[in-house]
Amino acid sequence: MSSDVAVSLSVLAGIVALSDATRRLLSRALAHTGLTVYAVELVSTFQLCCCTHELKLLSEVGGIEPRLALTLTYVAAVVHGLTFRGAFGNPSGALEHAYRAQLTGGCALRRIACQFIAAAAARAAVPVLWSIGLSGLHARHKLLGFRCISPIHAPLPQAAAVELACAFAVQTIITHTRSVEEKYRVHAVAATITTVVYAGGSVTGAVFNPALAFSTQFPCSGHSFLEYCLVYWLGPLLGMMSSVLLFDKLVPSLSRKSSSLDLPLDAKKST
Repeated sequence: MSSDVAVSLSVLAGIVALSDATRRLLSRALAHTGLTVYAVELVSTFQLCCCTHELKLLSEVGGIEPRLALTLTYVAAVVHGLTFRGAFGNPSGALEHAYRAQLTGGCALRRIACQFIAAAAARAAVPVLWSIGLSGLHARHKLLGFRCISPIHAPLPQAAAVELACAFAVQTIITHTRSVEEKYRVHAVAATITTVVYAGGSVTGAVFNPALAFSTQFPCSGHSFLEYCLVYWLGPLLGMMSSVLLFDKLVPSLSRKSSSLDLPLDAKKST
């Protein structure tokens, strides 16, 4: 293992440890204020964005092997799932819960605001960390002015479709594993995330998270703000909505129609 990878792994471990300690501290301090969920959302999204910045740097600038990059993606997804303490870290998650009336509209909007504040904070904080020069990779990236180039390598409609498909797949596995014990569920979700990153990463980076994309992709040169919004905001939101509507509305409706067609003739007459 190269020294750059070892340093980055240490940075990732430090970010998670510091974030978890902050979550615990804020949960105790704000226990009776009703602000705990927002504090946890802030810290968890900050953790997600910082870790993704470091993994993105390892992959795009450090040039690590794709197999190692996917392994780190899987491990990071599991760690985030086990440490988030109920935070979404993704506007799509908050909107989905609001649609299911598990959150009020105001609460969902406040949590989304927390996610974007944390994403912006991570976007500002990570270059400061890299400026310290903990590794040769960090130092090289500093010399390049922390430059990044758009990961979109397809026409915008195709790129948006890829983000839509990624969000659809992840939302579908989240929906269908809600009854699974959390310590097993996180692995199913992490495996799905790793799969879609493998499938769509070469086209868009496979972010499928509007807040995370705002932190990691929007600063990159190559496309305009509105083009990034189309791919990284509209695509994932449509993917989440498509999954929810398909399995909440369309599939149950088709099942009911199929059941009614399968009823014996006598039963239909009696009804």
